Amino acid sequence: MPSIPQIQISQQPALIGIDADLGTQDIRQPRATYEMQVDRPKQDIRQPRGELEIDQSRAWDALGQGPILTALSRIYSQCSQIAMQGIARRVEDGNRMAAIHRGGNAIADIAKDLSISRPQFDYYGEASYDNVDITYTARKAEINVTDGKINVNAQVNKPEIDYNRGKLDIYMRQYPKVDISVSQIDFKT
Repeated sequence: MPSIPQIQISQQPALIGIDADLGTQDIRQPRATYEMQVDRPKQDIRQPRGELEIDQSRAWDALGQGPILTALSRIYSQCSQIAMQGIARRVEDGNRMAAIHRGGNAIADIAKDLSISRPQFDYYGEASYDNVDITYTARKAEINVTDGKINVNAQVNKPEIDYNRGKLDIYMRQYPKVDISVSQIDFKT
């Protein structure tokens, strides 16, 4: 019996080669731009001078250097008293002379008393440790305050991104192939 020819088919698959390197990515974030402007507060202080008043008129009056009208007024107010003292002294001198019988020299004694004591007018003011009046008027301080300010300007900077592509090579490592082989046919038989 004759043999039946056989067909042999062999197949070689296609092989694809891939060579890939990863890409790289660089990301940088610059710092934010930050500006600050300060307007400082201001303070203005003004202190007006106070007033100092010193009144020495009573002290000068106590030293006899006061106003003349005040001294004359004092003398005038003492006139009636001094006149009464003068009358009383005259009466006393008259009584001393009337008592000549008691002995002594009344006229010489009266002359001696007159040379030592004379009527005196007190035209001085009252002497005191508190004769100088001091008055101080303080002035209030004037304070003006101007508020300060802070101006802040912040600006965010965008990130800087650099991407370097990787390598991707696709190639055929093996091409597909189909082999068909037929055994030899004997045509003689």
